[in-house]
Amino acid sequence: MDLRIMIEPQQGASYDTQLRLARAAEDLGFSAFFRSDHYLTMSGDGLPGPTDAWVTLGALARETSTIRLGTMVTAATFRLPGVLAIQVAQVDQMSGGRVELGLGAGWYEAEHRAYGIPFPKERHARLAEQLDIVTGLWATPIGERFSYDGRFYTLVDSPALPKPAQSPVPVIVGGMGTSKTPALAAKHATEFNTPFCSPEDAAAQFGRVRAALEAVGRAPDDLVFSSAVETCVGKDDAEVARRAAAIGRDVEGLRANAVAGTPAEAAEKLRRYAEAGATVAYLQILDLDDLDHLAVIASEVRPQLD
Repeated sequence: MDLRIMIEPQQGASYDTQLRLARAAEDLGFSAFFRSDHYLTMSGDGLPGPTDAWVTLGALARETSTIRLGTMVTAATFRLPGVLAIQVAQVDQMSGGRVELGLGAGWYEAEHRAYGIPFPKERHARLAEQLDIVTGLWATPIGERFSYDGRFYTLVDSPALPKPAQSPVPVIVGGMGTSKTPALAAKHATEFNTPFCSPEDAAAQFGRVRAALEAVGRAPDDLVFSSAVETCVGKDDAEVARRAAAIGRDVEGLRANAVAGTPAEAAEKLRRYAEAGATVAYLQILDLDDLDHLAVIASEVRPQLD
């Protein structure tokens, strides 16, 4: 199983903190470093304040060399689709082709109110158009033009520049919606992600996505299937308890609902996600100052999954 690191910097993280963690993840051999795209903390004071996902990833693109970089996930409400296509293509160029775009509808109304961002009712329909436009702009051959006449967005004779370094840029769609979400993934995605659910629920959702793929003529396993999981691992019970306390979590609750516990327990839970169909796991790390946490996972969990 491919293990990736995922963080939630809106809870309180400077750019320097994120850079330190990204470099540690790269040095430890994790394949990717992903961050959320939020502008408001869900708990606590959030100090020193939010950092923009694509500004941060652009900087990390120049300060790392091998690790892949992406969002889990960018909110379609935050950026116009043409602007987003430009931003992601530029960061992909800056990284030498290491970017992946997770794109979702947006859900956290409070952050929209806090920063004056519209929070429309038709977010899923807008997401569908954004996916049409972003992927359409990137796929338009150089020298040709891209136009789009949608319900929410209209583009006329766009030169569809710049182009990303990769062709195509991996696009991640995720969620637990039972009909619209699988259909969007089948149309646009290279990867489908289940966020913070049980292995059993992940397996059921993967099945819906495979059915949606077949419905549009794609092979049932034409996508990468992944799961995002809260993670808290320690070499022994005392270390697990210390890490759980640091993120304000109950140990038993973590063991039941997350990839948590000793390395053997964490590996066993990840194997359950693999049996459900996931080949990639995004390990949500909440204590961004605990670099030893990443080292334990790299040295004592990952080898058990080979």
